[in-house]
Amino acid sequence: MKKLCILLVIALLATGAVFADKAVLIDFSKLAADTKIGDSEVNNEHAATLVDYSDVAGTSYDEQIRNAMKSSLAIENWYVQLSSSSRTVRNQAMSYTKEAKVRAGAKAFDGEELANKTVMGVRIHFPLPTYNAYAMVLPPFEIPAYSNKTELRQGKVVEVEGDTGSKFEGVGVVKNVGVLKSLELSVYGSNFPNGIGVIVKDQNGIEQTIFMDYLEFDGWRKLVWNNPNYITEVRNREVRKYPLYPRSEPFLKLMGLVIYRDSMQEGGDLVTYVKDIKITYDRALLDTQRDINDEAIWGIMAARYEARKTAELKRLGDLQVLRTIEKQKMHKEEAK
Repeated sequence: MKKLCILLVIALLATGAVFADKAVLIDFSKLAADTKIGDSEVNNEHAATLVDYSDVAGTSYDEQIRNAMKSSLAIENWYVQLSSSSRTVRNQAMSYTKEAKVRAGAKAFDGEELANKTVMGVRIHFPLPTYNAYAMVLPPFEIPAYSNKTELRQGKVVEVEGDTGSKFEGVGVVKNVGVLKSLELSVYGSNFPNGIGVIVKDQNGIEQTIFMDYLEFDGWRKLVWNNPNYITEVRNREVRKYPLYPRSEPFLKLMGLVIYRDSMQEGGDLVTYVKDIKITYDRALLDTQRDINDEAIWGIMAARYEARKTAELKRLGDLQVLRTIEKQKMHKEEAK
């Protein structure tokens, strides 16, 4: 039996077999609005991804406005940003996201029943003149990588004690990502000739736009991008030693989607639906048993984590505060 195991290991190394992990980067079917915030009469936010940014707003605002300074990754909070040459008032107003229910009796998709589930619907109004354009579908704020899980208690966003920054894991962030092997986008096409891509960002702040394919098909399809630089042969990989502590945990986060319109393609409305995005990747770090708990002694990682969490909250809060104030200024229709 021992000889068989040794032979198996040798065979795997000889063939360059690599066991990559697979994870959900984001699943829009789990981001339907499920709670009410502010003076809304219907559910308008997603409780599990709710972020309270009132702490970065200053002290000039009353309690009512501060209570409204919350945002989440609820589907209808995502927005469409057209390229600068296409961003007319009319085009921008007619480009937005909405929750979309999949009809009852829909066929199983990747072994999963989609019937009655919610997906993200996207409407984009491209310019009619013949020139190149694109539109990015973006979250309401840059998804934080280091936020602790929270709960909504009596209208307050409260952190869960003992969490280690996993609030957005699987909801836009995947931790411990080394080399990205492939990316998979589940999207609904309606024979539009437009291309679609996914924008991701790593722990070093490096953004990458991955072109997936064209939407010129009908119904659901999994668009798969395979990394052309992924090396499956272990002996051909660059092997280096890295310090084990203190080293930050690498991650990959979703920055948004991008849809392209070529100058020769017809302008006007485009409608599509997105279910989820999954990635296959090599782990950056292995779980090892250490004789000494380095973090308990030095606390370097905890200090870095807190600094990054605070910086992320400040960055996303500044813009969200301005949007909240602008919303308060807008004219409101009187109830009839």
